[in-house]
Amino acid sequence: HYSSDAARAATYDAWVHSYNHHRPHTGIGGKSPIDRVHNVNGKNT
Repeated sequence: HYSSDAARAATYDAWVHSYNHHRPHTGIGGKSPIDRVHNVNGKNT
């Protein structure tokens, strides 16, 4: 699918972001992982 390892690596960060922020996961009720994380930046004390 990719022409080289560098081409694959160039898409990795965008894929991880999409996976964690936009893709629904059936194991957590159709939510994305970021929807399940509370206070990830430690801003709510």
